[in-house]
Amino acid sequence: MTAREWPAGSLLASLSPASRDRFLRLGSLVQYPASKTLIREGDYSRFVVVILDGVVKVTGHVSGGRDALLSIRMSGDVVGEFAALDEGPRSASVVTCGAVVGRAIKGSEFLDSLRRDPDLSRAVSKSVVAKTRSADARRIDFREGSMQIRLYRVLYEIAVTYGTAAGNRSVIRWPLTQPELASLASAAEPSVHRVLRDLRTQGIIATGYRRITVLDLARLHALGYPGGEPQAET
Repeated sequence: MTAREWPAGSLLASLSPASRDRFLRLGSLVQYPASKTLIREGDYSRFVVVILDGVVKVTGHVSGGRDALLSIRMSGDVVGEFAALDEGPRSASVVTCGAVVGRAIKGSEFLDSLRRDPDLSRAVSKSVVAKTRSADARRIDFREGSMQIRLYRVLYEIAVTYGTAAGNRSVIRWPLTQPELASLASAAEPSVHRVLRDLRTQGIIATGYRRITVLDLARLHALGYPGGEPQAET
């Protein structure tokens, strides 16, 4: 992957080429199947995973024994860095939404790289702050609202976090499969297909080879947050 191919909102896209190359030499290459729990909430492991290809969902326990979708992480992102930084228990679980390729880095190696590379250290600090704000601001409850509303919210979050925005439009420029969307929205794949078809018919999205274009972010937000919840932070 060249630097231009990392999603704009990802950690790897924010690094200088030299820092990115050094960072991607750390750890070892790993491959995970769909529905694999990479990190379990409450565990005391310290490793970090750089996502090179694929999508994961970050979930946390909420009242009533339910799980909430805290965030979505894609190619170019890092997961697991909180526990490596503060040596506390894992604050959330991370589960693959499809096949994922990444680099697994020991916590000690990750911390050493931060000490040696100020560019990487600054980028990780900014990423941690952004993740904390996002998780505090909104949690997408798996059981809240209909399947359609969950999918609208997932698409909106991906578009504003990782898409290439231009006014009220945003282009998601890498493969995002219907099984991955189904996993993120806790929905059946045929249902996702129907919702995407309806969004295309309404002129809210357009789909093409290896991309989804959100043609009207405001309308997508209104569908996902009919009560007027705050819009996602970028």
